[in-house]
Amino acid sequence: MRPTPPLVASPLFDRPLAADHDLTEAPYTLTRPEGDGAPFLFASPHSGSHYPASMLDALCVPLMDLRRTEDAFIEELFSHAPEAGATLIAAHYGRSVADLNRDPRELDPSMFEDGPPRTCGMPTARVEAGLGCLPRVASRGVEIYHRRLTREEGEARLSHIHDAYHEQIAAELGALRETHGRAVLIDCHSMPSVQPGRRALADIVLGDRFGASCDPRLTSRAERAFRELGFSVTRNTPYAGGYTTRRYGRPQRGIHALQIEINRGLYMDEQAVERLDRFDELMDVIENVIASLLDCGLVLPKV
Repeated sequence: MRPTPPLVASPLFDRPLAADHDLTEAPYTLTRPEGDGAPFLFASPHSGSHYPASMLDALCVPLMDLRRTEDAFIEELFSHAPEAGATLIAAHYGRSVADLNRDPRELDPSMFEDGPPRTCGMPTARVEAGLGCLPRVASRGVEIYHRRLTREEGEARLSHIHDAYHEQIAAELGALRETHGRAVLIDCHSMPSVQPGRRALADIVLGDRFGASCDPRLTSRAERAFRELGFSVTRNTPYAGGYTTRRYGRPQRGIHALQIEINRGLYMDEQAVERLDRFDELMDVIENVIASLLDCGLVLPKV
């Protein structure tokens, strides 16, 4: 397998590490291009694979059940974005520790022995299914923990992981818009190749919240780029974009957000969480798509 560019931790992360809760890993890696680059930020919120010891001690499921919920290797597939002129941010913690594509108010109060760490929003189907910002269930719908979390544990995860990640994204998008007159967030994900109750998924699903989160030219450019390379593409079904595209996608204010979901069957063994032999081939495809998207960024209106 060919080497990928090294990812260097951003010097901007200056929060104290939450050692009392053994959240000693930095929450993300940020890699910027040389020079001003393009007005693009590629984000990989679900490819992290770090789990704190305190969480591992509380598990009542195999760790592999958590690993199978990760968007494994997505940060590698998009790792050439900085070479092309874009910034790349990649989460370090597994999405079962804290889900960065959920509203931090999507909390299940029943998970905590002394009450939730923050005010909870209205109950949602995701929270009731155990898939809130601090997930309660693993890949097979089985409970993750043999005990309830404490409020302090929950707040440490939200502050050190979720808050820090989104503060950085907001800062990067603001800086890009200030420099270029517009900013584009590409939120990079993968999806299981088989899902109960659904027919076969496309290779690629693009989510722009039905046209609300970005200029339609960006979505069209992404769709055309993938189709020209032989991939099947759908828009907004079954994934229209989550918390990240909803929070940041404000095309009328010069910030565009597009979610890309890649079928895991294209590049990985989903049970073993291992790369397939064709991983490098897909990386070449993604490299071409990145270049095409950056070209499209030149025609997006400035504010």
